[in-house]
Amino acid sequence: MEDFPIGSIVKMLEERENDIITALDKDLSKPGFEAFLSEVKTSITISIISRDCVRTTGSCVGYLTMELSFQKLAKVSGRYMPKLSINLNLLSLDPIIGAISAGNAVVLKPSEIAPATSSLLANLLKNYLDNSVIRVVEGAVPETTALLEQKWDKILYTGSARVARIVMAAAAKHLTPVILELGGKCPAVVDSNVNLQVTARRIIAGKWACNSGQACISVDYIITKKEFAQTLINALKEELEQFFGKDPLQSKDMSRIVSPFHFARLVKLLDEDKVSDKIVLGGQKDEMQLKIAPTIILDAPEDSIVMQEEIFGPIMPIITVDNIEDSYSIIKSKPKPLAAYLFTNNEKLKKDYVENISSGGMLINDTILHVATPGLPFGGVEESGMGCYHGKFSFDGFSHKKAVLYRSFEADSSIRYPPYTPEKAKIAQGPYRWQYFPGYSYLDWMV
Repeated sequence: MEDFPIGSIVKMLEERENDIITALDKDLSKPGFEAFLSEVKTSITISIISRDCVRTTGSCVGYLTMELSFQKLAKVSGRYMPKLSINLNLLSLDPIIGAISAGNAVVLKPSEIAPATSSLLANLLKNYLDNSVIRVVEGAVPETTALLEQKWDKILYTGSARVARIVMAAAAKHLTPVILELGGKCPAVVDSNVNLQVTARRIIAGKWACNSGQACISVDYIITKKEFAQTLINALKEELEQFFGKDPLQSKDMSRIVSPFHFARLVKLLDEDKVSDKIVLGGQKDEMQLKIAPTIILDAPEDSIVMQEEIFGPIMPIITVDNIEDSYSIIKSKPKPLAAYLFTNNEKLKKDYVENISSGGMLINDTILHVATPGLPFGGVEESGMGCYHGKFSFDGFSHKKAVLYRSFEADSSIRYPPYTPEKAKIAQGPYRWQYFPGYSYLDWMV
């Protein structure tokens, strides 16, 4: 790929694949195969799409060869600052690729909570890209605060709603537009008429096999019918054992918790009095390894911390209802999530779910895969974020569509200028009678 600087990013990803996987292992104990698929391979695909968006004005859809069905619900030079969180840190390249493709210079502030990945990004981007294109600023709160005091053309932030409010308040001082990709409690509603094994495997893929639940789009909790709950739990238990073995704390295929702080936070969720006796699977902890086994909690009280806050870890509450449609009121009682999932073979339920549930994105009969689908935007709504990016949408998100009209000095109609006489008024009534016919427009009459 010869297109600079996109070609340089692809070269970096291909040549330093092992270094990237090693950094993610240091920060998260992220399995190498998972790191390659979700980080390296995805970023290369996004680079190719962004290159083609620069070359053409057509739609950048059609790069996915899997059998999927989905709906798809200019260039300006500027300064753009993304601040990225710990979840999928290499995917910070997604908006960067779009911003650079649109002609912007970029300052990146990676998360200090993932120091190995942050340091690697700083070194690689400095070595593979010109400093006039991108700079990386490492550090913590002081560095972030200093950056936010500057005037930017656009700021993108991924992380918590709490920090997003700080970012947005700082941006407001300069009227800087923002893209916020946050998170929230992403529900998965599971009907009883499903392929049980496939459903269980795909939920695991969107939770425990996805940074051990440390991703903004991972399944936060499940809603299913009372009589089906134990069947689903048994299926999840069986597949979890297939994936991670009888002792998941020793599995090399499961990520660890990113920091001691977040480990303690998750332990607090499990140790809450009204929750600890609701654990039906897992709950084992290893503080030295910063690992928590895949844990399922059945019918945790609605006022418990685990049901009020985004979990961002390997804990999965299952809430039971009498009728699957009762799930709507539970989901609507919480802030709108970044993603919402539904497993069912009922076509009416699929339609109702799409129409009734508001979320940043939605996936039927799978989890998280919409983020890897090049033709779909990625973004939140209300508490889960604003704006979107991903592939072509990143290019659009960091571009300004400037309208430019060229005219000659010929055919200068007097109708647009004072004095506004009755004769002019009579002529002016004409366009409204003709403007809907081909070849006629208001502008035709004015010029």
